[in-house]
Amino acid sequence: MAEQMKESGIQWIGAIPYNWNVERIKHIIQNNDNGIKVGPFGSALTNEVVSSDEGKYKVYGQSNLIRKDFSYGDNYVSEQNYKRLINYEVLPNDIAVSMMGTIGKCSVVPDNIEPGIMDSHLIKIRLSPKMLPRYFEYAYESDMGYSQLLINSKGSIMNGLNSTIVKGLYIPVPEIIEQQAIVDFLDKECAQIDSIATDLEKQIALLQQYKKSLITETVIQGLNKSLPMKDSETDWIPYEIPEQWKLSKIKYIFNLRDEKNYRPLEEVNLISLYTDLGVVQHCDLETTTGNKAYTADGYKKVYVDDIVVNIILCWMGAIGISQYEGVTSPAYDVYYAIDKEVVCPQYYHYLFKIEQFHGKCYSVGRGIMAMRWRTYSSEFRNITVPVPPMQEQREIAEFLDKKCSMIDQIILQKEKQLKSIQQHKKSLIYEYVTGKKRVKEVR
Repeated sequence: MAEQMKESGIQWIGAIPYNWNVERIKHIIQNNDNGIKVGPFGSALTNEVVSSDEGKYKVYGQSNLIRKDFSYGDNYVSEQNYKRLINYEVLPNDIAVSMMGTIGKCSVVPDNIEPGIMDSHLIKIRLSPKMLPRYFEYAYESDMGYSQLLINSKGSIMNGLNSTIVKGLYIPVPEIIEQQAIVDFLDKECAQIDSIATDLEKQIALLQQYKKSLITETVIQGLNKSLPMKDSETDWIPYEIPEQWKLSKIKYIFNLRDEKNYRPLEEVNLISLYTDLGVVQHCDLETTTGNKAYTADGYKKVYVDDIVVNIILCWMGAIGISQYEGVTSPAYDVYYAIDKEVVCPQYYHYLFKIEQFHGKCYSVGRGIMAMRWRTYSSEFRNITVPVPPMQEQREIAEFLDKKCSMIDQIILQKEKQLKSIQQHKKSLIYEYVTGKKRVKEVR
């Protein structure tokens, strides 16, 4: 016999079982000041924070309560201030909701937590007996819950998450016995899914590390490991290099291109550089991050096989070869091979990818903070790099093109598998917390 369903009246929940209800969160929390509470702001907390030597009660943040990393954080309050801030106390089975970072993510406070209070980046929810915390966590973090967050936050929860928004969200409410059955079922199923996902993540990480190691070893020691070797005589290359290889400062093999563009924006091909993607055309991106260009006047011209360097982020790997002709921001440096008869740009594309080279860029750079650490062309061009014979440069580049492409394809397949299994988990949770599927034992 088909399950009897009724419309919930809420778009993101849809139909629910006939004996279920839908209620706003404000109606399933404890009916007191501690039902829902935003962490203390300003002097309500910061002036009272002390070290572990002086304080007895811990101040918990997102790392502790959302990511479950209790090794992080050393802020405490005294017993006197703990009593004064008792409304911000967190207890086992409270719900902690993130107000920044991964906004809206929630987690059940574990049973073994030591007494303490939350900081200003969290919202605390204390449920009434009509709802199990673990069921709430599943329902709240489902696509249903996130969709409501977006709608109630006018399209972007980055605009701010507050207790009023959270209290106004709707949640399906089955009987407690069915909530427990759903939790037991989802705990078991999700544990199996998470195990598979974790294994895939480990495989992806190992492949990525193998790719890095392969590039590093190949661009520094070449393909023929039986050749006589010599000291690199540099402070950043971790291995010996082949005896026949030369060394040179970058300025003797690459020139700084400084051709400016004055054509209208609509007539040029905009190019950007990303640490993870390399050099890309804006037209190939679904959305362009960062500030949108309104003019291309003064932008630097880029040609195929030019090396593009992000002055600020090259120490983090924002260096890459361009496969396109176009223009790029004046914030980038653009280099071209002085003599393509002796320099293979693709070889240096790989050399500039390795972590040791990024470290060298950092050591010669300067700035007031990490994200504003600049490696100017004057310093970059003075870095000493290997110069293998041209034929070896080509062979290394071709070898790495082929090997890296194979590795990237395997990684892409595993990322697709990971995405698929994560989506399956989301769908599974949604179907059970909205009653589209039922746990057989309680039907």
